[in-house]
Amino acid sequence: MLNRRFFLSVAAMAAMGVAQEPISNAYATEKDIVTTAVEAGSFKTLTAALKAGGLVETLQGKGPFTVFAPTDEAFAKLPAGTVEALLKPENKAQLVSVLTYHVVTGKVAAAQVIKLDAAVTVNGQRVNIKVEQGNVGVDQATVATADIHCSNGIIHVIDQVLLPSGDNIPVTAAKAGRFKMLLAAAKAAGLVEVLAGDNPLTVFAPTDEAFAKLPAGTVESLLKPENKAKLAAILAFHVVPGRVFSGDVLSKKEFKTFQGGMLTAAMKNGAATINGAGLVATDIDASNGVIHVIDSVMLPPAASVKGAHVAPVTSQNVSYICPQTGRLVSYRMSATNRRSALNSGS
Repeated sequence: MLNRRFFLSVAAMAAMGVAQEPISNAYATEKDIVTTAVEAGSFKTLTAALKAGGLVETLQGKGPFTVFAPTDEAFAKLPAGTVEALLKPENKAQLVSVLTYHVVTGKVAAAQVIKLDAAVTVNGQRVNIKVEQGNVGVDQATVATADIHCSNGIIHVIDQVLLPSGDNIPVTAAKAGRFKMLLAAAKAAGLVEVLAGDNPLTVFAPTDEAFAKLPAGTVESLLKPENKAKLAAILAFHVVPGRVFSGDVLSKKEFKTFQGGMLTAAMKNGAATINGAGLVATDIDASNGVIHVIDSVMLPPAASVKGAHVAPVTSQNVSYICPQTGRLVSYRMSATNRRSALNSGS
């Protein structure tokens, strides 16, 4: 699961019963994704949603893009009133989030799909891909027709609308039911608002069992108001800016945290670890980031925690999809700019 590749034979795809659209190369060079969808006649709801979300121009751009396109029948499967609600101007951000969850950058043909177990979408979250009983699944949807070639990408037709997580990191953790101590600590440290913010984050989240491994009285001491800064420093040591999915954890190996210290990923006895903590579950999507579950609380170097000051950290480039426009936003995040939020002692 930690390494992903996009390789598949067209013959294998055909053997599994996934239709491939015979579109000529001449046609492919003439029609962009939106025009192709409009002229197909079976994506009226999708094209209306793209217009309402302000994404028509984007998907008519250079790209290339890969679009998992739900048919009108797919949209009709949603609960009554869902489409109408999403098309309202006040729900544009939610609509853009849903639509961009159907788009992957690059032109990914059928010959590159079947061995992939996940793909990062323009939304920022990942879709899961699997082959089961002769069908290619994308999350809960099934690919009905593959390889509709366009001048700026490719369309794969799916039979259900894909729905990204609408819950931020704290809500996702709360619903999981195994991070009560982590959430209590985040509240005591004044970090819930940070973890619920718009900027994408990666959280290596210790379970309640992980906190229980700490020496007796440690958690109770950290939760005291006078130890707020020290608690914030420890929690910030579990947070990395941007979305870092499991495939990148081992490939990049080292990450600078908001606390300022470094996290190092490694393989130990065939299992993935981060600073010695075991990765017991990975790639839990949230609307503003990703959660990896770990079996131990990671403690930063004693010197940096003793004074409850966040160590200096160089600025980092972070990119995410703006929920209002669906466009890629890149910026440099400086730890000094976030220090008061991530290590507030007041």
